[in-house]
Amino acid sequence: MDGAAAAKAEGALGLIYAEVFAEPPYNETEDDAVEALRRLSSQLHRATFRAALARTQDGDPVGMAYGWAVPPDTVWWDELTVPVSADMRREDGHRTFGLMELAVRAPWRGRGIARRLHEALLEDNGAERVLLNVQPGSKAAVAAYRAWGYRTIGEAEPREVGGNPREVMLLDLRG
Repeated sequence: MDGAAAAKAEGALGLIYAEVFAEPPYNETEDDAVEALRRLSSQLHRATFRAALARTQDGDPVGMAYGWAVPPDTVWWDELTVPVSADMRREDGHRTFGLMELAVRAPWRGRGIARRLHEALLEDNGAERVLLNVQPGSKAAVAAYRAWGYRTIGEAEPREVGGNPREVMLLDLRG
């Protein structure tokens, strides 16, 4: 889905987000979910925004993934606790796809849905690589990303006071 199509599915995306990220290790509140949906609404207008949504045959939302191409003026690289090379940081608005969220509701986990959402999101997007941040405490997510070929390239500062650093992972799509 592009941003316009995802805007029509905001309710489903928000429901998945609120349910999945309320669980440990995220423990997000209802206010956190409202803020995430507000951010998503502003991100839908990015020209490179892409989303994938899985539903049951009855139309119930099961899982979602979304992101966009990292722009040249990104601050993502500045959040790393240990700087990376200038070549690694180089962005042109197409080189790197930023995977912002990938989530599957609990009753549907373990069925390959996350992998299929990931593949659908990246299909024909033209990026050389994918960049994401993940909470190290989310063992299942970290294990899945590693199984899909991601490697850890560093650690990012926590977004909230007292929060844990995030693991920064990269997937090379050229190989």
